[in-house]
Amino acid sequence: MIKHLQKKEELLQGYHVLKELRTHLTEETFFDMYEKMKQEGYEIHACYEGEEVKAVTGIIPLTNYYDGYHIYVYDLVTASHARSKGYGEKLLSHIETLAVEKGCQTVTLSSGLQRKDAHRFYVEKMEYDKTSYVFKKEL
Repeated sequence: MIKHLQKKEELLQGYHVLKELRTHLTEETFFDMYEKMKQEGYEIHACYEGEEVKAVTGIIPLTNYYDGYHIYVYDLVTASHARSKGYGEKLLSHIETLAVEKGCQTVTLSSGLQRKDAHRFYVEKMEYDKTSYVFKKEL
């Protein structure tokens, strides 16, 4: 089952999986940032098996000149004990369907250079194109 997380207890379940990717987050910073991001359109969706969250994704609808109207995937992570069991695929496929329903032209994401297994998943399994590098400068 895939669900848009909105209640605090659901978000807390999602946080525990998200923290595997975003290790710097504390529960407090997660909720503080979530409240700000939610106002900008950010949503968290989760793939469940029974009552347990197996994978989460954080998304936002955006518009820009190079991707048009699209869903941007900020986060996609499967719980370490549940990897390679199809949960990430189910969740990303759900986001693609959601994007089509919203009239989006693409689903876009970036992924850290070190995440080679994730890159293989996006390109080989999910048929995403590698179209750019992301550059960042700490200030």
